[in-house]
Amino acid sequence: MTLILTNDDGIDAPGIRVLLEAVKGYQTIIAAPNEHQSGCGHQVTTNRSIPLYPRSEREYAIGGTPADCTRIALTHIYPNPKFVLSGINAGGNLGVDAYISGTVAAVREAAMLGIPGVAISHYRKGKLDYNWEAAKQMAVKVLEDLLSRTWEVGTFWNVNLPHLQPGEPEPEIIFCQACNKPLPVNYRIEGNDFYYQGDYSKRDRTPGSDVDVCFSGNIAVTQLRV
Repeated sequence: MTLILTNDDGIDAPGIRVLLEAVKGYQTIIAAPNEHQSGCGHQVTTNRSIPLYPRSEREYAIGGTPADCTRIALTHIYPNPKFVLSGINAGGNLGVDAYISGTVAAVREAAMLGIPGVAISHYRKGKLDYNWEAAKQMAVKVLEDLLSRTWEVGTFWNVNLPHLQPGEPEPEIIFCQACNKPLPVNYRIEGNDFYYQGDYSKRDRTPGSDVDVCFSGNIAVTQLRV
């Protein structure tokens, strides 16, 4: 089974290396942006060239967006993988974030091209350090389930890992619906310049939604559709 790994934090981000460790035992190809692309949504590049920087036969940095990476990987690098995996993103991609997230767009593009995908993100509490080792263990657990499932054409999975502190209980995998409440919108204004200051942790959380599940310390898994 061959998996394509990508992300929106860039090919050298820690999250994609953790994801690579989580899928040891599988054949993998990394095709990820050569630079940070967080928050680019499903943007694709059509007005300039997209450079390809091979690092090895199984790793490629691409000068484009996450959706570009998926397109190039599936049309020119390895057309028939079992899955496209995106992440592990540094920060949550919950609820309506799916419309903004490059991490999620990478697997949405895969689904549009006929390949199943899983996007994985690591929610962060405040300014605490990411727990990448815990993220790896949670990713192993959830991927063992999702990679064994029969794919429903036109769907993809969005997974959000909680930010656990020492002594907190082991998280459950909870399949749930995506929250449709808006993100907090607030700006610091200096002259004519606006600086986004929305507090992610204070967003509304519909009970039982992915935001509620993840903020409560469990692994939120939502099935999204093209």
